[in-house]
Amino acid sequence: MVFDIWKQIKAKRFAPVYLLYGTEPYLINETKQLLINYVLSPEEADFNLSSYDLEETPIDTALEDAETFPFMGERRLIFLHNPVFLASEKSKAKIEHNLAKLEAYIKEPAPYSVLVLAASSEKLDDRKKLTKQLKKTAAVLEAKKLNEGELKTWIRERAALNGVQIDEAAVEQVLTLAGTNLFILTSEIDKLALYASDTKRIDEQMVEKMVSRSLEQNIFSLVDKIVHRKIEEALRIYYDLLKQNEEPIKILSVITGQFRLIYQVKELARRGYGQQQIAGYLKIHPFRVKLAAGQAQLFGDEELTVIMSLLADADYQMKTGGMNKTMLIEMFLFRLQSQALQKNTQ
Repeated sequence: MVFDIWKQIKAKRFAPVYLLYGTEPYLINETKQLLINYVLSPEEADFNLSSYDLEETPIDTALEDAETFPFMGERRLIFLHNPVFLASEKSKAKIEHNLAKLEAYIKEPAPYSVLVLAASSEKLDDRKKLTKQLKKTAAVLEAKKLNEGELKTWIRERAALNGVQIDEAAVEQVLTLAGTNLFILTSEIDKLALYASDTKRIDEQMVEKMVSRSLEQNIFSLVDKIVHRKIEEALRIYYDLLKQNEEPIKILSVITGQFRLIYQVKELARRGYGQQQIAGYLKIHPFRVKLAAGQAQLFGDEELTVIMSLLADADYQMKTGGMNKTMLIEMFLFRLQSQALQKNTQ
């Protein structure tokens, strides 16, 4: 995993060549920053740090740099961005690259240079000789989206890095409130660790108190209150969102999106799809599917159909100016409350 490469870098055991690729920018950016911090001192960075965009610069230029002795330091650090020749799709770049020279360099890299190829592609073309050679000899980091288990490990590791422990219930709550974006998760864990500097322990209550909620997470909480028929609490969250100057039309859009997700997850699960398959089909993180699946169990098909109809009507009224926008969402929540009361009296 990524932590293994990071531990090696922090121990100053550097590979001569790194290959970073994938669609999780945080992992790539953090790895690059660690290399800058540990390979070079701030003074050395002025002379021995180089960065090239291979869509604009031929590989020969970058390799000449890598083969040049460092000035006032032990090592050179060279970043090669957009190595389009490693991807399977055809590049529109007009630069001709001498890939034979790169292959020769990888076989015998300069002992005083650290060469880093960084690609934002999800996959590389493994049929290419150069890709095979890199994956065999370079330190490879595949920066893919982390699954739920890896995200939980990430949270624990980040807390430990800050010298604190985090309870399992708190780990789950951080994911529920902050979502799966690593930039946001890292920021929230660092903030929690600072808050827990005396006790050295992060618990669920601390997470509930300290973690910032995005609009989507506030809406998730609002929907969760609706799901559990706690309409008064849902209204309280709604009024808080209005105080934060969130637009009613945006709030309605996110509520509709969450109920649509609940409906889709329920329907796909009925067809026999597993949560991982649903996540792939809907192109969302599996953790969101897990949360929506839990909510879906609390609704019957008929209820969901009525709710989707109410939301569609509110959306139409809001866009045609048929009624006060703020009141439309209130009316939607009151109708749900009425629907819940009718259900309970039947």
